[in-house]
Amino acid sequence: MAISPLCPARQAAWRVRMRRKKLVKKTPKIAGSAPGTLVHVGERKAERIRVQILDYTSEHLEERALSGEEIAECCSYKETPTVSWINVDGIHEIGQIEALANGFGLHPLVQEDILDTEHRPKFENYDDYIFLVLKMLQFNGERGEISTEQVSLILGPGYVISFQERQGDVFDAVRERLRLGKGRIRRMGADYLAYALIDSIVDSYFAILEKIGDEIEILEEELVLDPGRDTMTRIHHFKREMILLRRSIWPLREVVSSLQREESPLVTEGVGLYLRDIYDHTIQVIDTVETFRDIISGMLDLYLSSVSNRMNEVMKVLTIIATIFIPLTFFAGIYGMNFEYMPELHWKYSYPLLWLLMIASAAGMLLFFRRKKWL
Repeated sequence: MAISPLCPARQAAWRVRMRRKKLVKKTPKIAGSAPGTLVHVGERKAERIRVQILDYTSEHLEERALSGEEIAECCSYKETPTVSWINVDGIHEIGQIEALANGFGLHPLVQEDILDTEHRPKFENYDDYIFLVLKMLQFNGERGEISTEQVSLILGPGYVISFQERQGDVFDAVRERLRLGKGRIRRMGADYLAYALIDSIVDSYFAILEKIGDEIEILEEELVLDPGRDTMTRIHHFKREMILLRRSIWPLREVVSSLQREESPLVTEGVGLYLRDIYDHTIQVIDTVETFRDIISGMLDLYLSSVSNRMNEVMKVLTIIATIFIPLTFFAGIYGMNFEYMPELHWKYSYPLLWLLMIASAAGMLLFFRRKKWL
């Protein structure tokens, strides 16, 4: 299988991304500010805040869409006997997020963490609700980039609130199951809904890892067959992407384990069985990430070996050519001297005999190199 080199435009894009992407981003928070100070940290990924509400029982489903200005209406679902899923897309409007959080009695530190999109995955139990921070990932195959989005989940008695940075997520299958009433999701409580959301995020990691694995295989084959000028840049790029991926996924094991072991009335024993399944999937994802990291770390040695082997082949050819010309240069030097008494210069067949001697010498050396398997 031939590996086509990257086009100049894509090579330039790789170099621009390597200069532009940072592992640690600047934060607008002021050092020494009071705990619970609400500041949006991260990019503004949505133009307007949009709210989707799915309120359901085993036999009934109500679906509503609200704007950011109507977000206070969500507070009426806190005390309903039904199960309510409130999904908020866009967290850049601090006043609207604060109004919703205060309506559900969320701690100021929780509100601060919701607005800070640079958090690592975490789990906190506040007795009357559970706070989770997860990372939802997307992979752009054309650009070879992983983009992260923070998802904050609030699991309370009879409700789940999810905060996302933008529209578009991996929860469409959960919404479809709720609308069609498939499976047990409509018959279970809010803890099972939270499990379904976490499970969707973890399952999306497998699809991303599969795509990254394909990219790594192509890069590895390119390293073996024809390492190009930008190969090292791409290796370094994927190495940084693996760091980002590991930082987003590795703490998830602790989050799921804490949610599974926590003795909270918000998480029933039946849902605990499903959380163990998520834990197993998380371990599998982490093992795959570690495998990819080891492969990419070894790619540098493979690249240096490929370049060194190519240089050795070039040097071997040049050395053989130089070695063949050494005796020929010797003969030319001997008979190029301007001595008056050289009997061979006056022989009739001296010129063809010299050519024959030079050709025989070169042929003999080539045969010797062939027997030594140097050629």
